[in-house]
Amino acid sequence: MTSTAPDVRPEPPHSPDDRSLTEFGYRQELHRSLNRYASFAAGFSFISVLTTVFQFFAFGYAFGGPVFFWTWPAVLIGQLLVAACFAELAARYPISGAIYQWSSRLSTQTFGWFAGWIMVIGQIVVVAAAALALQMVMPAIWSGFQLVGGDPTPTSATGAANAAVLGVILLVLTTVVNLLDNRVLSVVNRVGVTAEIIGAILIVVLLLTHSERSPGITFHTAEGSTDLLGALLVGSFMAAYVMIGFDSAGEMSEETHHPRRTAPRTILTALGAAGLLGGLLVLAGLLAAPSLTDGRLGVEGLSYVLTSSLGDGLGRFLLADVVVAITVATLAIQTSACRMLFSMARDGQLPFAGRLAKVNARTGMPTAPAVVVGLLAAALLLLNFASPEAFLAIGTTCIVMLYLAYAMVTGPLLVRRLKGTFASDGTDETGKPLFSLGRWGVPVNALALLYGLFMTVNLAWPRAAVYDPAGGHWYFQWFTVLFLLVTVVLGVLYRLMRSRRVRSAAEPARALADPAQLPPQ
Repeated sequence: MTSTAPDVRPEPPHSPDDRSLTEFGYRQELHRSLNRYASFAAGFSFISVLTTVFQFFAFGYAFGGPVFFWTWPAVLIGQLLVAACFAELAARYPISGAIYQWSSRLSTQTFGWFAGWIMVIGQIVVVAAAALALQMVMPAIWSGFQLVGGDPTPTSATGAANAAVLGVILLVLTTVVNLLDNRVLSVVNRVGVTAEIIGAILIVVLLLTHSERSPGITFHTAEGSTDLLGALLVGSFMAAYVMIGFDSAGEMSEETHHPRRTAPRTILTALGAAGLLGGLLVLAGLLAAPSLTDGRLGVEGLSYVLTSSLGDGLGRFLLADVVVAITVATLAIQTSACRMLFSMARDGQLPFAGRLAKVNARTGMPTAPAVVVGLLAAALLLLNFASPEAFLAIGTTCIVMLYLAYAMVTGPLLVRRLKGTFASDGTDETGKPLFSLGRWGVPVNALALLYGLFMTVNLAWPRAAVYDPAGGHWYFQWFTVLFLLVTVVLGVLYRLMRSRRVRSAAEPARALADPAQLPPQ
């Protein structure tokens, strides 16, 4: 694929890292300052097990009961298949806007554009969903954080409204950090991820020492449940929501030292570490819960387990660490969305591309994308004022968008493998062979695609019991499907308008080249 990006001839590269970008027709504008741990932090903080497990544990348990634990390893295996494919691509295309760039270069620019378009809209929704997670922990730390009304439950009217208020405050903070130097961003990410890992390990150990039951409880279904398969399909939402965003290490390739060598490894280690920690966290929460039948675990989730099992003092201290994780996760997701906007705009593929592609020379940060992502995510949070059901609708929609975008990469990659046109050789910046699946490429890729498509349908299926339990809000029941449809329609309209403008701009040039094309005088 020939990039339409730079109008300026790339500057001579000053390092092997810069040369790996120059060969794709881009010049080094973002500051390359991330080491391996910072790259790992980018992927891990997007996944953020503390943020997402605390946010959706109650939902998974309410629908699946203790047996929903087994959806975790199932989703982890599926996502590891996808991550292995992405690791290969990160080694071969170390460019910001990973999903867009990979899909475009594996298929066509139009198909890749839609993958990038769906991905960036999905990322913006994820930013909003992550910011909403504060409601699951901050009122549990101190009742004064319930700024609106008195009921902190996210599914109540006041809880949903308060979640939006706390989320907007957080988005202001993360937007400011995304306008600063990327070294500041890297420090915040690394410190936050380190605190999250330590906190998650501490929570797991403490909860396991306060176990009330044996691991055999994970084979029990929810009380009164008769549809085990349905319960597991819905219960898988939590694991599916947690284990996305590992591609962020690829998104940050243009800011990473030795990206061809570093990004593939950090994509896999970020997902692997998050998968292990998250699985232990879910298991420990089930074992340490004071009661599985009083209804509180399906409403308050892990916050209830921490404060009840470990006492208010220690429980609240650990919940404060969860707040740090939520903050860093929201920051990382917003950063990833910014890099996607920047990459697509640099290729002239978005409205106001010139402004969105501009990088501040001093900070090395694309400033306009940070503001755009922050404002759009804040606008989505306002849906929470309309109805508490928006909390779940926003969360599920973002997962579906990302899963579909992932499939728009693994699909073309499988086609290229079957045609024998996917280059599996090459060397990284140190002269060592690039990460490769070798002979396992086709089966791993095929399973990754099938898994991704299955989960996309499962997550988007308009279940009334899930999306509109109170009834009377058909638009929430169909919210994910409608949102995806609107996203695609807007993308088609923009592409048609853009094609028309390109053709109109080309007409005078053709007329000058061929006088017969001039209109009669």
